[in-house]
Amino acid sequence: MALNRKIAYIDLSKGKIETRPIPLEVRKLYLGGRGLDAYLLYNHTEPNIDPLGPDNVLLVSAGILGATLASATSRTHIMAKSPLTGFLGSANMGGFFAPELRWAGFDHLVIKGRAERPVYLWIHNGEIEIRDASHLWGKSTTETQWAIRKELGDEDIKSAVIGVAGENLVRFANVMTGIKDAAGRTGMGAVMGSKNLKAIAVRGTMDIKIAHPVEALEYNKKFITQITSAKVSQTQGRLGTPFIWGATNPWGGVRTRNFQYNQHLYADDIEAERLDEIATETIGPYHMAGCFGCQVHCRAQYRIPSGPYAGVYDEGPEYTAQGAFGGEPECRSAITVLTGNHLSNQYGLDLLEAGSLISWAMELYEEGILTSKDTDGLDLRFGNDEALIEMIHRIANRKGWLGDALAEGGLRAAEKIGKDSIKYLIHVKGMSNLHSDERATPALALGIATASRGSDHLRSRPAIDLYHLPEEVLRKVYSNPISYSGPLSSDHREYLGKPWQVFWQETCYMGVDCLGICKYHTTFLGATLPNFEDWSRVLYLNTGLEMSPTDIWTVAERACNIERLYNIREGLTREHDWLVDRYFDEPCRRGAPDVIGAKIDREKFKKMIDEYYEHHGWDENGVPRPETLKRLGIDKEPSHLL
Repeated sequence: MALNRKIAYIDLSKGKIETRPIPLEVRKLYLGGRGLDAYLLYNHTEPNIDPLGPDNVLLVSAGILGATLASATSRTHIMAKSPLTGFLGSANMGGFFAPELRWAGFDHLVIKGRAERPVYLWIHNGEIEIRDASHLWGKSTTETQWAIRKELGDEDIKSAVIGVAGENLVRFANVMTGIKDAAGRTGMGAVMGSKNLKAIAVRGTMDIKIAHPVEALEYNKKFITQITSAKVSQTQGRLGTPFIWGATNPWGGVRTRNFQYNQHLYADDIEAERLDEIATETIGPYHMAGCFGCQVHCRAQYRIPSGPYAGVYDEGPEYTAQGAFGGEPECRSAITVLTGNHLSNQYGLDLLEAGSLISWAMELYEEGILTSKDTDGLDLRFGNDEALIEMIHRIANRKGWLGDALAEGGLRAAEKIGKDSIKYLIHVKGMSNLHSDERATPALALGIATASRGSDHLRSRPAIDLYHLPEEVLRKVYSNPISYSGPLSSDHREYLGKPWQVFWQETCYMGVDCLGICKYHTTFLGATLPNFEDWSRVLYLNTGLEMSPTDIWTVAERACNIERLYNIREGLTREHDWLVDRYFDEPCRRGAPDVIGAKIDREKFKKMIDEYYEHHGWDENGVPRPETLKRLGIDKEPSHLL
């Protein structure tokens, strides 16, 4: 059955491996994926451990719907204590790894300890081996994956790997699978590196029995029609996520020159249509690729057309790369964006964090806080494409004083640099923000301030707030499956009612992370995409597990509260759910009339946080109330059921 996949406990220090079934009672509480990972992290780590020490636990999982007949169930989740923030570390990636893990017999891996030498895990049809990886150390992410396939004699092996950045314990190193699928935030690659774990290789041919296969196939047709008929999906399938840039940059919703401006001028070369011209590599008649079970195909393939890396193949870039290597450092070359994307993929580096920190350093350089002595003679001014690319190399290899400082993340680098450098850093909880500018959108600002893993656009972002949908449409979305009769507004500048939208989106995204579904197939960019009723039905047809839409909502609430409990245990306070001063003190200087002059109102923002806490059932300090924990059945955590 789809529910009979196991959990594996792997102790790298002792070379010990134990597997267990996942009890049905635990499934009903957390389903799988991110939700069950949050439970396991809270139960298998002690407070205040070193994130890069052997006591940290690395969790790797598939969602409960992975490898079934449900659409877009490709997502792999990775969790540990973050070496970047010291709070919850959590990252999610697409591709084909999670389905392969399920076909190999497992849903969750709990990896403890530290190997004496570089190793990789080989997981195949219910068996797990710890194998030597000394010959893989130092290889890029793609080199590592192909070397493992060659060594094991199977080109269908899927691997989750780290690159040089993870080996060097760059605190925002990521985990990669395939060419560009990245578990890219909070430094999960550094945790793998700290454990001397170079890769997790998986191959499975074990059947997954679908509970109601005929009905599941028929229902998935509805899913496919619902997803592919949405204009946002059609555009994404044509241009990939860079199409978002075409809406946000002209409007004035991206940060440029770190945070000095909110619109990137004269940047036609990095528009989606221009990148589409360059993306000439094809699979058959198409140049857009997709993840397992996905009909949208939002990932472009390309070869860098010129420059030092001319002819090199890669995939993407995503919307984040346009900002990280275009808008924030004020670079305007498509070649720079494609090259930065490629290097980040090969090094296993969170490109969003890298681009943000380099842009921060550029502002410090132009302010005189950093000097040419600090940069080893590098002219680190805005718009210097060569300097941007050089800094990617330096960070991944911890080369030079500044490269090593930035590899430690923004807060630690600010301590090292001093001179009020921290006031220029755009972050929440120590994690850099996406290149978006939320000063004109209080709902989106609240989302990044309160997200459980730090500044985040994938935890609670109500992106449809920018669509100016009629109130009756918003009420239909945001009253499902839990009724809501409070205020809602179609005005993105409004504060009233937005905390409920953020709370709802947070719960929605947790739900799909437990199921293993891509967020682009939910109420993220499209208000008509699948929702809780669909997930209840598709869960039953594929797994036989009967859970109502409200049951799935409760699972998501429970998991969100487990994440909150974990963060509080690690020192989180209300003060961490906040924005840097520039959001409140510096108005937007470019863009549309509804953007120019916008900034966040401190007092209204405080009230938004109060309201957001109330929706969660937390007190004024953001601590879950006893009655909330009792309602969700987590008042006796940690329970050590698994």
